[in-house]
Amino acid sequence: MVRLDLVAALLAATTLAGAVAPNPPAIVPGAYIIEYAEDQDTHAFVAQELGGKASLRKDLRFKLFKGASVQFTDTKNAEQTAAEVAKLPQVKKVYPVRRYPVPRHVVHSTGHAAAESVAKRQADSDTFSTHLMTQVNKFRDAGITGKGIKIAVIDTGTDYLHPALGGCFGPGCLVSYGTDLVGDDFTGENTPKPDPDPLDTCNGHGTHVAGIIAAQTNNPYGIVGAAADVTLGSYRVFGCSGDVGNDILIAAYNMAYEDGSDIITASIGGSSGWSEDPWAAVVSRIVESGVPCTVSAGNDGDAGVFFASTAADGRHVTAIASVDNSVTPALLTRASYTVNGSAASSFGYAAGEPAAWNNISLPLWAVSFNTTDPANGCDPYPDSTPDLSGHIVLVRRGTCTFVQKATNAAAKGAKYVIFYNNVVGASAVSAQVDGIEATAMVTADQGEAWISALQAGSEVVVSMPDPATAGVFLEYFNDTATAGFLSDYTSWGPTFEVEVKPQFATPGGSVLSTFPRALGSYAVLSGTSMACPLAAAVYALLMDARGTKDPRTLENLLSSTAHPNLFRLSGKSLPYLAPVPQQGAGLIQAWDAAQATTLLSVSSLSFNDTDNFNPVQNFSLSNTGSKPVTYTLSNVGAATAYTFANDTTIVPASFPNELTGDFATLAIEPSTFTLPAGHRQVIQVTAAAPKGVDTKRLPVYSGYVAINGSDGSALSLPYLGVAGSLHSAVVLDAGNTFLSRASDNNNTPVRADTTFLLPPPGFANDTAYQNTTQQPKLVVSLTMGSALVRVDVVPTGNCSTAARNATVVFGTRTLGQPDGLPSWWNPRGQLEYSWDGKLDDGSYAPPGAYKLAVKALRIFGDAKDGSEYDAAETVQFRIKYAPAPAKLARSRSKSRRGR
Repeated sequence: MVRLDLVAALLAATTLAGAVAPNPPAIVPGAYIIEYAEDQDTHAFVAQELGGKASLRKDLRFKLFKGASVQFTDTKNAEQTAAEVAKLPQVKKVYPVRRYPVPRHVVHSTGHAAAESVAKRQADSDTFSTHLMTQVNKFRDAGITGKGIKIAVIDTGTDYLHPALGGCFGPGCLVSYGTDLVGDDFTGENTPKPDPDPLDTCNGHGTHVAGIIAAQTNNPYGIVGAAADVTLGSYRVFGCSGDVGNDILIAAYNMAYEDGSDIITASIGGSSGWSEDPWAAVVSRIVESGVPCTVSAGNDGDAGVFFASTAADGRHVTAIASVDNSVTPALLTRASYTVNGSAASSFGYAAGEPAAWNNISLPLWAVSFNTTDPANGCDPYPDSTPDLSGHIVLVRRGTCTFVQKATNAAAKGAKYVIFYNNVVGASAVSAQVDGIEATAMVTADQGEAWISALQAGSEVVVSMPDPATAGVFLEYFNDTATAGFLSDYTSWGPTFEVEVKPQFATPGGSVLSTFPRALGSYAVLSGTSMACPLAAAVYALLMDARGTKDPRTLENLLSSTAHPNLFRLSGKSLPYLAPVPQQGAGLIQAWDAAQATTLLSVSSLSFNDTDNFNPVQNFSLSNTGSKPVTYTLSNVGAATAYTFANDTTIVPASFPNELTGDFATLAIEPSTFTLPAGHRQVIQVTAAAPKGVDTKRLPVYSGYVAINGSDGSALSLPYLGVAGSLHSAVVLDAGNTFLSRASDNNNTPVRADTTFLLPPPGFANDTAYQNTTQQPKLVVSLTMGSALVRVDVVPTGNCSTAARNATVVFGTRTLGQPDGLPSWWNPRGQLEYSWDGKLDDGSYAPPGAYKLAVKALRIFGDAKDGSEYDAAETVQFRIKYAPAPAKLARSRSKSRRGR
């Protein structure tokens, strides 16, 4: 790690093109979370206030949140109905239900332990690499293991029958409490079937997380839980596949809180950037009530700056970034090979997909002998290539996809492909290509050794036994390129209101832990999902060591004692600190936090942007030791990260953003002082944004207040700000906001004056009209987050009935908004809305010609001022409605005659 007082000059990183942000979490049509102003009986509320209009999704009456989630029967009138419900005196707020996917992570390798495993069980001392990196090992050496602390894990459940996870569920077991809120078959689109058993048999994510926290040492691979004596709670919120609504997540958090959890951790999230998001707001309440909540920062690092994830972006919620492990563990299947008929030598491989290696023994054939070629096997093979059906093709990893490499091999008859890595270790690959029956990956060293033999004219015959009986062994590879540096995938903050995210980091890249027995028992995974539970375990150790459970005290300790690291690019460290919006305070140093006698009152400082600049801020420093300490405070700048690649683009640049050495300046008063034991000093920090930066490109500056004490302490306080106006940033990409067809998954823009035949009013969900009608789909591209997106239905022409009935809102002539709009607290990315002609007042737009006018509120904008929105319009289009069913038409005719 890097001492703050040794960091010097900065270099500029290469600028890449703008990133396309992943799509925001989907809204469940017609589903809403209702928060009550005061507690009331949910069933009575649904029956009396929503009688016949909605069914109950979930009763959400808890100590910190009182409400319910409901599903409106008429999804096309849902927005209007929800707006009416929001006006009821007994209702505080109404939020849409959003769906969040199973956390993204990379599975590098899995496998049951083989009898001949080369790994040894841990001795009394802890040598697990992630623990050495974070000083967790020192707690175990001191006999501090988190005993008596309850950690709730909200995830895919836990395979508590795993020997390393206790083998049982309930009082007295390692996993002693929790529940299944959804059931195996839940996908996020169907009805949950909860039960009291949170067993994880079909996903594995939650089991891996649980092992990182508390795996017991009775396992063959030497896995050690960071806080092995804690008590685990398991709250299953995912089925075997699919998503979960934020109403279920809100329920899980509140259940975990009310079950007496001391810490709640969840490696779940989705793009947001707004602390006002309802799920984030609920988690914030739990933290404010005294229970720390750690949430993974997200795995969207390639999206660049300003891509904070919910619920990690909640106020006081601890967002965890990921650094790469110092070693790369790999669970490898045993196989063998011969060279020119010599005695067999063994090697290990990571199985891929497909993996039909059923006792295959064939000679190797290499597409090239160049072991440094970054595009090995990416081009079609030459005509001179032999029939490869009787060979195993050896290809180096790099540049193009595994599928492309396998496709080129299959074109020459290949059935089997082995990739050799271009970095340390070996990981699972996927190359589902017609004709390919099995794939695998071996280490770079093994592949290069084979290439050397082939180049010398030797025959290399590889024998791949049945993986089910071959046995798996663990091998470690030292990571000399990226160990301890921020993982490329870790998401960047800050929030759109310039709150500091993430808070700090732990190792999440290439982590060995438990896995469901049905899926291999052990696995190596990567992601901020793996970093987050280690941070939760550290909280437990600190609670045990320091005797406090106060979230702010613990976060402040961990932040001030963390080690910021240098920025790294393409496997090379560069001589400047990584920006705070990437690493927060840096890599946790848990033992330093436990032993610290200098306490800070805050974990970070935000000076906000130019329009909202808060240049003068105070924090306090307390000496809780037994002797006076002289402190010296200074400013150490981190790299300033440009949001945009140039001053004309409106889409944030992808990772790595251009970085510069333009630092903010800080005036720190006092900068040197002696503080007696038991005393406290208030420190004033006055900031000035970097000079010479291009403010139109929204440079995010950051750094650390370095605090060095005469007692040998070396602490730091992260800060950040934005040199420029976030309010001036364009949030709506008008050129990429357009009309398409609801059935077009590729979102091809339609031509002007396209006519859409819509289902009869009220029949949008009728399957009888699926093949004969077509709805328009509005595609809205947000370049930055927008707190409010509204869409107006604009009649074209002045003579139509629709035009005569239109009103003017923010200068736009409108019939109203499509049902389901407006949309609040939107992340950057692409939003999609299909329209069946229904308006937000429940009526339907008459047949005719229209445009859709989109308005997206700028960051820090006033929602009541039309000039505060970015605007775009679609091309003109026409709608007409299919005839109503004959039976309904006759019924209406009789009704008219009756009158």
